Amino acid sequence: MSGTGELRPDGVPRAGERSPRRGMCAAVLSLQAITLGLTTPVMITLSDVPTGAALAVGLGLTVVCILLAGMLRREWAYGVGYLVQGAAVGLGFVVTTMFFLGAVFAALWTTADLLGRKIERERAAAWAAYEAQRGPSEA
Repeated sequence: MSGTGELRPDGVPRAGERSPRRGMCAAVLSLQAITLGLTTPVMITLSDVPTGAALAVGLGLTVVCILLAGMLRREWAYGVGYLVQGAAVGLGFVVTTMFFLGAVFAALWTTADLLGRKIERERAAAWAAYEAQRGPSEA
């Protein structure tokens, strides 16, 4: 039986099932892309970073966030997401405010990742209990 609301026993969403982990992490990356994009003019005007370097870093991280939000179907993308969080915090050495904003987004990313994993595990356990209760004759 396949359809909405079903998870495989390993906790991975079945076909047609939306992953809460992927959805929450994609939302964080989307909002972070806006923030990182807006750091570009700040780097140019307030931090005296050369225009080319500011565009490469600010818009480069923005594009990475947008592309990564679409790649979250793969497990490795979550690890890359943590690297992006580190880069955002590291941007604080150029734009001091990014120490704070980077830490906020890193906390949001970590919460979305861990909470999403927990939800998927609990869904898988509930589905397994339901299947066990139904028994093989009803399948």
